Amino acid sequence: MGNRLSKIYTRTGDDGTTGLGDGSRVNKTCARVEAMGNTDELNCIIGILMTEQLPKSLRETMTRVQHTLFDIGGELSIPSSAMVPQARVIDLESVLNELNEELPPLKEFILPGGSQRSAVCHLARSVCRRLERSLFAVDDGHPVSPVSLQYVNRLSDLLFVVARVLNRMSGADDVLWEHDRHAD
Repeated sequence: MGNRLSKIYTRTGDDGTTGLGDGSRVNKTCARVEAMGNTDELNCIIGILMTEQLPKSLRETMTRVQHTLFDIGGELSIPSSAMVPQARVIDLESVLNELNEELPPLKEFILPGGSQRSAVCHLARSVCRRLERSLFAVDDGHPVSPVSLQYVNRLSDLLFVVARVLNRMSGADDVLWEHDRHAD
């Protein structure tokens, strides 16, 4: 592979536009670019999570997630493209089912926290939900792939479950929301 980025700055974005992978230019404030930024931000947070000690199987899952998020960014950069196969959604569902089986059922809402790894995972989950909303906001005649929409929806569920798993592994309890804390 040749050098893809031989020059980091191009000055072409100084006018408030950015180039997409298909060669078109769009405003930096358009919904597609917002979704691209949310995809990148989520991938960065998962990168932070990957600096933590994780079991091998979870590290492998998160690595696949990072690659898939990069593919979703590619889809956004090249309108009307589809790079995420249905098999990746099925993979997430399989991991999600396996991890969730080991957890006690929730009887209360939980708050982000418990352990640092879990808190980072909750942060990733909240950015993933924002990414999902921003994907649905892309309305430029080139809809986002339905498979990518499914993937991001399952990913937020997976990140919630992984946060709980990481708390258990750390010996920390989930932080339960105290709904009647004002009953003084």
